[in-house]
Amino acid sequence: MSNATPPGWYPDAGTPGTERWWDGVAWSAHTRPLGAVAPGPHQAYATQEFGAPQRPGGSTRIIVMTLAGLVVVGAAVTGAVLLGKDDGAAKPESPPSSSAPAPTDSAPSDTASPSAAPSDDPKVLVDQLNGITLPVPESWEKPDSTLDDATTMRTVLSYRCPGDSGNFCYHGTVTSRTASSTDLTSVEALAKEDIKTAADNAYEENSLGDRIHGGITSHQELASTSVTVAGRTGYLVRWRVTTGKGPGGYVQSLAFPSAVGSETPIIVRFAFDAGQDDLPVSLMDTITKGIRPVGDSATGGGVGSSIAP
Repeated sequence: MSNATPPGWYPDAGTPGTERWWDGVAWSAHTRPLGAVAPGPHQAYATQEFGAPQRPGGSTRIIVMTLAGLVVVGAAVTGAVLLGKDDGAAKPESPPSSSAPAPTDSAPSDTASPSAAPSDDPKVLVDQLNGITLPVPESWEKPDSTLDDATTMRTVLSYRCPGDSGNFCYHGTVTSRTASSTDLTSVEALAKEDIKTAADNAYEENSLGDRIHGGITSHQELASTSVTVAGRTGYLVRWRVTTGKGPGGYVQSLAFPSAVGSETPIIVRFAFDAGQDDLPVSLMDTITKGIRPVGDSATGGGVGSSIAP
């Protein structure tokens, strides 16, 4: 059997806490932290039988003691390692702990942020982009998607549109959106400009170009006034529209500055079919008063509100 020490990582007596690579002939310049990887069986066997190689000026006893601690780590899954006594030698210290970081749990937290929590409440409509919540009336729903991608709530039951039986209409709809397609900054000017668009979308033509109520034949202005919304000064315009087919309805454009970011104005549009006992015009006022900034704990932020027609 050869007495040559095989290549491997061995404790560096000249630099405590590190190991240096022995290439079988001489020490190399490569080092690593002590205990980074447990020594292989051939290294442990060679050290016990032949003794670890020494760097000039190093101590064989220190190397053997340090390596004994590593052997305990490497042999923990196979059994205990018995070490013979060395007269005058101190007992080896506990093996160094691995320097590898503890594994982290990458699973997402189950705790939702306070601003996101109201979105799960069926009684609250959250416009996260514009930072507001609106109270949802009883027997209304929050659809997952709409044709114009606006934040929307509407009556649950649909019906065939009187002007186009191939389309379905809803007796009541409220949408919230950013007023980003205009240069107007005055909320009064915004509401007055938007009311015609709100009326046309609800009773003139839908987003597909279909005249779902036979078109608007006339309108009457019912209100044009300043109003406080979510602690901000806003403005609303309300029309009663008459259509070519069907009972027509009531539309409202409400404009007010957002409470977040650069305070870009928000437009909330209302459309209620006329002749519906559960859709009085006063419900528009109730919803308007219930609009809150997201996370407004002082006023409830609309959370848990219940509005009866």
